[in-house]
Amino acid sequence: MIYVALLRGINVGGNNIISMKLLKQTFEQAGMTSVTTYINSGNIIFAANHSREDLPDLLEQAIQKDFSLNIKVLIRSLDEIRTVMEAIPDSWSNDDKLRSDVMFLWDEADDESVLDKLPLKPGIGTLLYVPGAVLYSVERENVIKSAMAKLIGSTVYKLMTVRNVNTTRKIYQLMLAAEAQQA
Repeated sequence: MIYVALLRGINVGGNNIISMKLLKQTFEQAGMTSVTTYINSGNIIFAANHSREDLPDLLEQAIQKDFSLNIKVLIRSLDEIRTVMEAIPDSWSNDDKLRSDVMFLWDEADDESVLDKLPLKPGIGTLLYVPGAVLYSVERENVIKSAMAKLIGSTVYKLMTVRNVNTTRKIYQLMLAAEAQQA
């Protein structure tokens, strides 16, 4: 089965620094195969024979052992990422005109009611729920007006890890490539 591990809070603002080369080795030593990392923000695509439910603890312990860091690991299967990809409007991008993000949710926040906990001002930007994630897009000129910056530090913010849509699309491409290699 092909998975992506999304690590929360590594290599941000000079904190929790982890080399992707060493992280790849950690995943391999933990029994993962076909391990590929993508950019420095903790995106690891891999194959495993473990259940999705067992992987977070296994990988969090491996990271703790190798890096002495308590890093939360969110796991999504290829099918789960495919569902997210199908929900992202084709017109959404992360560029000079739009800011578009995917907020991947831990199980305890994964419910459509999470939208009620997000501080988006009505009429500014778009929030969409899809199982496992919230999709967010706003015109760059309205980012501050959207009030979404208030999300940082909130209780619900601690139950998500965010990737922009460009990164999410690339992760999906890498997962598809890993699946093709497995076939």
